[in-house]
Amino acid sequence: MLAGFARDGQVSVVQKLFDEMPERDVISWNTMLMAYVHNGKLGEALECFKRMRESGLVPDEATLVTMLSASAQLCLLEHGQSIHSIIDSLSLPMTISIGTALLDMYAKCGCIEQSRLLFENMPRRDVSTWNVMICGLASHGLGKDALTLFERFLNEGLHPMNVTFVGVLNACSRAGLVKEGRHYFQMMTDSYGIEPEMEHYGCMVDLLGRAGLVFEAIKVIESMAISPDPVLWAMVLCACRIHGLAELGEKIGNRLIELDPTYDGHYVQLASIYANSRKWEDVVRVRRLMAERNTSKVAGWSLIEARGKVHRFVAGHREHEQSLEIQKMLEIIETRLAAAGYVPNVSPVLHDIGEEEKENAIKVHSERLAIAFGLLVTGPGSCIRIVKNLRVCWDCHEVTKMISRVFEREIIVRDGSRFHHFKEGKCSCLDYW
Repeated sequence: MLAGFARDGQVSVVQKLFDEMPERDVISWNTMLMAYVHNGKLGEALECFKRMRESGLVPDEATLVTMLSASAQLCLLEHGQSIHSIIDSLSLPMTISIGTALLDMYAKCGCIEQSRLLFENMPRRDVSTWNVMICGLASHGLGKDALTLFERFLNEGLHPMNVTFVGVLNACSRAGLVKEGRHYFQMMTDSYGIEPEMEHYGCMVDLLGRAGLVFEAIKVIESMAISPDPVLWAMVLCACRIHGLAELGEKIGNRLIELDPTYDGHYVQLASIYANSRKWEDVVRVRRLMAERNTSKVAGWSLIEARGKVHRFVAGHREHEQSLEIQKMLEIIETRLAAAGYVPNVSPVLHDIGEEEKENAIKVHSERLAIAFGLLVTGPGSCIRIVKNLRVCWDCHEVTKMISRVFEREIIVRDGSRFHHFKEGKCSCLDYW
């Protein structure tokens, strides 16, 4: 009964049935945990696992794999490491399921080298294991390493799946490997008979857009055998903004707003194009249109795990219990960065306001609050790990690079697009966007 309602997404019913059970075994708890994780209630899953441990039951492989998945999705390295410790303390064998879940957790928590070590030491691997490793390398911007691993995969006689090529094409996109991306996209259909799906087209459009081949990206969309998702056109719109194709961007932006008038991202991208051209009247018009259609920009938030707790920061908010200390740390950061030559780039701020006001708006982006908190609560030289729901803006990207050098810290940010490894004033990404 629990499993049936869980598969139907009725988590509240699952919870009620679970609470009413006179007796519960490990399988009952596992089903409750899976209901939470599969339906995106990750915080509830962590609390449920804590209750399971307090009940005295010993978790089995299914329990631990589920909790590794929750840790990976939330990017909770400390929690994932505690699950790894439980696996070791129980002397559980390194099965394919446990090994794959572990390397996925470490990859999604920013520890890609730990994932590599686990991968190489696994006694047995299946296609899913290879897929997780290839996709993990791609998300960290290690495109050439991902392609090398894919060639090993083929040499071992394994047959790639749809998701394998998503990882491969994403690797090409992140590393700017246009020629290789075209090759593997063709290989997918010609050699393995895999028909491209939306994710594959998305990787190709992203790859070409990043390289400035915007019109080729449009040709890819127009030649699709399936109806294109508006997300693909949104990628082209982003490329237009980055490469300064204002007229084309305006045309695509207005078309996207007509297709999906409720999605805030289209309005924001179009407003950015107008702002870059200093067409403030058009920026105001787009903002007004958003308000009229009850569409508002999604607030940026960032998470950081510290002292056994997850701390959440929202852009501009001062609700954290250590808000005063965080503001003082922001002032210290500002002073030290200014001495190091930092000049704010206020282009992410779309309003026609004074430069000083724009600078103040950028200073309170959520990742900056999280970094300031991280500097307060972690020891000198330790790594600061942050998860952000949106893409890091250009100025925050540059600021984080400078902080990593000035404060001698490694900072790892998982944003809405990829991983950024900031160290000694540099970022792992080839270019920002």
